[in-house]
Amino acid sequence: MRTKSRVTPAVLAGLVATGIALGPGPLSAPARAAAGPALTVDATAGRHAISPYVYGMNFAGAELARDLRLPVHRWGGNATTRYNFRYDTSNRAGDWYFENIPNENADPESLPNGSDSDRFVEQNKATGAETILTMPLIGWVPKDRTKSCGFSVAKYGPQESTDPWAPDCGNGKKPDGTLITGNDPHDTSVEAGPQYIKDWVAHLKGRYGGAGSGGVRFWALDNEPDLWHATHRDVRPAGLGYDELRDRTIEYAGALKQADPGAKTLGPVGWGLNSIIYSGLDQDTCSRTGCWSDPPDRAAHGGQQLGPWYLDQMRAYEQEHGTRLLDYFDIHIYPQQSGVFNQEPGDAATQALRLRSTRQLWDPTYVDESWINQPVRMIPRLKELVDQHYPGTKTAITEYNWGAFGHINGALAQADVLGIFGREGLDMAALWTAPEPAQPVAHAFRIYRNYDGKGGAFGETSVKATSADQDKLAVYAAERASDKALTMVVVNKTGEELTSQLALTGASAGTAQVYRYSDADLTTIVRAADQPVTATGFTGTFPANSITHVVLPKGDDADTKAPTAPGKPVAGAVTTGSVALSWTAAIDDRGVTGYDVYRMDGTTRVKVGSATGTSYTVTGLAADTEYTFVVTARDAAGNVSPGSPALTVRTAAAPAGGCSVKYQATSWSGGFTATVKITNTGAQAVNGWKLGFEFANGQKVTQGWSADWSQQGAAVTATSLSWNGRLAPGASTDIGFNGSWTGQNQAPAAFTLNGQRCSS
Repeated sequence: MRTKSRVTPAVLAGLVATGIALGPGPLSAPARAAAGPALTVDATAGRHAISPYVYGMNFAGAELARDLRLPVHRWGGNATTRYNFRYDTSNRAGDWYFENIPNENADPESLPNGSDSDRFVEQNKATGAETILTMPLIGWVPKDRTKSCGFSVAKYGPQESTDPWAPDCGNGKKPDGTLITGNDPHDTSVEAGPQYIKDWVAHLKGRYGGAGSGGVRFWALDNEPDLWHATHRDVRPAGLGYDELRDRTIEYAGALKQADPGAKTLGPVGWGLNSIIYSGLDQDTCSRTGCWSDPPDRAAHGGQQLGPWYLDQMRAYEQEHGTRLLDYFDIHIYPQQSGVFNQEPGDAATQALRLRSTRQLWDPTYVDESWINQPVRMIPRLKELVDQHYPGTKTAITEYNWGAFGHINGALAQADVLGIFGREGLDMAALWTAPEPAQPVAHAFRIYRNYDGKGGAFGETSVKATSADQDKLAVYAAERASDKALTMVVVNKTGEELTSQLALTGASAGTAQVYRYSDADLTTIVRAADQPVTATGFTGTFPANSITHVVLPKGDDADTKAPTAPGKPVAGAVTTGSVALSWTAAIDDRGVTGYDVYRMDGTTRVKVGSATGTSYTVTGLAADTEYTFVVTARDAAGNVSPGSPALTVRTAAAPAGGCSVKYQATSWSGGFTATVKITNTGAQAVNGWKLGFEFANGQKVTQGWSADWSQQGAAVTATSLSWNGRLAPGASTDIGFNGSWTGQNQAPAAFTLNGQRCSS
């Protein structure tokens, strides 16, 4: 198990160990219940699937994995960056004196069969969990099964600290704290290129099948590569820059997809918010020079932050080669607020901060109470970046930890986090690392995965649930597929018993089962007294520092019949960027409450809007483009009709002469940066644009920003993003790119926008 350190940019390279904050025990509860905030649950609204993969862990034992029906299990961390499956040996990097440590449980004569990674996959197959393995991109793995270290005292001199059990292995720092440089990576490691990945995949497929037949489904594209210069500085002393991250991803993920086309990848697996903003090279440089306001690697890439640039590059690769190399956009998060990540609960102020700090996962009004000092809103941030720069990519947080695993405060935070993951639509998450089965944080998982010891679980379809004060009572709700029960989790984050009214919409009256975990008994989840529920809700009392799971069965009078399909949509007004649709109403025995309109991308439905009536205008479309639409109906119980017959319609062409383009380039030997200003000079708004031009002298676009850039021969295309696709009459947008050239660097002679010639 490694120690995770999360630090400010100014001291990032140091990676100091996390401190321990000491304090009293649980917050005490008052004698009488106080009035709590109003809670509302609407089973007809906000409905979306909860990915089972948000309940994942790193390195869980088989007992806990089986108990929780753990859906996804990750082999991750610093030690997996340099793991050699042939020798079943990993290098522990900066976590433990840069030492190669072979797995002692392996039979050396049988390797690579029976390695630790093999047994990890076998445990997952036995417990039903999907596997995430970490793929080394760093280019080095241990050279053999012998114990060795990156900074031998005999070879590199006295050091600040040495392994007490292997005193020749130092921490790579001289006694005065300065770094030892110029060491030989071959002391511990050997080069490992993309072929190493193919060989490992071939070994795993031979034993367990491929990704689509019960084998390893998920591969993380290394672990926190933006910190290699610190965690793995014995083989990688310099920070990883934009271009090298892209190129290594293409090489290694490309090799994986060739070896097992069904495998899914997660990247760039950065350590936190800074991993979206800065490259490893900029983190390395600026931690020493203080250049955070103008990092040089970012400046060399048009000023674009690493996260959106990385997604743009992955999208460009798929557009050019027809292969998706990135399936999940994966960034870790560790709360940076003082004391929150510690395993000791801390004093009352720290415990309150721990519970409050979960807001950084979603809340745009929460200013992170750490050196970050700005809203993080991590899950919406990830989803927005994907939507803007590489639609169809899923989102993941494969390491996080809110601390205090052995305390009710940690369990409350964990229950809150799991509820947030489902409500906000995250696609995958894995706790670093798994708790012990008896620890309170394990019970927080059981609340969602096995609250009754018989497999009782939170629902799979999230529905709208809100609290008037989430810092006191947080509420999450979902419908369960197996029996249509409405499941509700309420987390009381305060030290007092609270009584609140929970208003229900779209649910049946009945008697709800109540399961509760609290500091009254940290050893188990208890079955509490049943809760009577009317059609409009109930009044519930929630003990101090407690997690309550309320399970409301579907009533006998429940509406389970879906509406009929709406009629085929009819197109009304059609513009360059919009289509007005109308349709014949669906029929339902208890009444239709709304309609959802979908655009078809092949066989996939993409929701574009909702209406309570039988008409809707779809906007944000590209001019002179063919679209296909279908409509579904829903009733108050959330039942959804079949899709309507499809309508295909083409948007209007943009008027000629409706655009102007200003192109400016700054050149240097072999390279140049170009900025392009696009202006809508027409009388109508442009909703989605595609700029086209041709180079005359063999110039190449190497990196672009503020558009999706592609090039075929001399022809270059830049397509709008979601945030700059609409141009009102007279409005402009600026885009740009870096390029290479030889000979002459002439400006393009002509530009088109949505197929129409523009003035320049």
